[in-house]
Amino acid sequence: MGMIFNTLTNVVDTFYAGLISTQAISALSLSFMIFFTVIGLGYGFSSAITALIGNATGSDKRFLASLYAHKGIFFMQLLALLMTLVGFIISPSLLKLLGASNDYLQLSLDYINVILAGTIFFMTNFALNAILISRGDTKSYRNTLIFGFFANLVFNPLFVYGFLFIPAMGISGLAFATVLIQILNGIYLLYKVLQTKLIHFENLKYFLPHKKIYKDMIIQGIPSSMNMLIMSIGSIILIYFVSLYGVKAVAGYGVGFRVEQLMLLPALGLSSAVLTLVSNNYGAKKYERVQETLNKALKYGFIISTFGIVFLYIFGKLIIMQFDDDLEVITYGLNYLLVEVWIFYAYVILFICVSTLQGIKKPKMILYIALYRQIIAKFFIAYLIVKVFNLDYIYLWVGVLVMIYSAAIFAFIYTQNLLKKEQIFR
Repeated sequence: MGMIFNTLTNVVDTFYAGLISTQAISALSLSFMIFFTVIGLGYGFSSAITALIGNATGSDKRFLASLYAHKGIFFMQLLALLMTLVGFIISPSLLKLLGASNDYLQLSLDYINVILAGTIFFMTNFALNAILISRGDTKSYRNTLIFGFFANLVFNPLFVYGFLFIPAMGISGLAFATVLIQILNGIYLLYKVLQTKLIHFENLKYFLPHKKIYKDMIIQGIPSSMNMLIMSIGSIILIYFVSLYGVKAVAGYGVGFRVEQLMLLPALGLSSAVLTLVSNNYGAKKYERVQETLNKALKYGFIISTFGIVFLYIFGKLIIMQFDDDLEVITYGLNYLLVEVWIFYAYVILFICVSTLQGIKKPKMILYIALYRQIIAKFFIAYLIVKVFNLDYIYLWVGVLVMIYSAAIFAFIYTQNLLKKEQIFR
């Protein structure tokens, strides 16, 4: 439910960007690829924190779980500072590479620079949520996402157009509203984390870096984080080939992508539940429950996907039309959506399998699957369709569909085989 409201928050941003201009939507789409890198790394390392705390809790090692919680927060903040610095340095060049120039470039930078400045708040919240999820509390983060949606409805027009002493910020206002919401949510999440007793401020040295614990976080977190980072690179590769069809194609893709998330992100939320249940049961050596979790999650994920496909086939065009009245943009967005919805089942398999591998502390294959589907296969397929055969826009998404299903099938077979080996040898 929280992920649905999170997606709606993104939809609201796209709506207000559309009120500014079609070019603003395109700028938001370009900037989102960099923003996704921040979100991806945060999600990857927070998954590592959840898995480590969950395994320690399942093994009845409460002090170790507390250390992972304390040091995980500071680890994420250090990562945020590094990402902010690197982001400010490379963003202009990266956006130019993706085709942004003049006003288009400036709009993109106006948005992403504010987001980069607020990275530390995003990362802190990821760490706090990781602690809560490890304890089985997914409701607190849900509450922040619901609050974020309604706050965004108020903050977006306030900062985009200005009011009283607040100046009109344009597209920067969308980013400023997002960062402000993260700050407010962080206060609430910290309050909820303090109630778990896993962290406290009685001994501040618990927050300081520790070689062994940071090593655990890096070993556990790098495959998942690299998976998300590679997804970001894959998105950049994809948007590069989309941009060859023109600015309106980028705008249509941006709108279609955000509408698609309305149905896809609940499955991502389901994967968070899988991570919690698998990591705790694996730590407690209840391996049959790990398999049961995987099976049930796939079942529920397929149900969600079926509903999403039906819903978007019926209402997809109507929703897209709310963001831009340009017929060409609408056509591009709809063509993307009508193919992409059929990938929902594959995404569910990938999300659930990745969370399972993370939960049993066997995340290495996650990286290789990501390299295949996000960079190697995606570039090869997109290059052939767009550059070599010069096919229509819709065929690009047909190629992506085939590629993602092949990755999902492999991930499922690999995960099942690994779980069987774990049960046999233990």
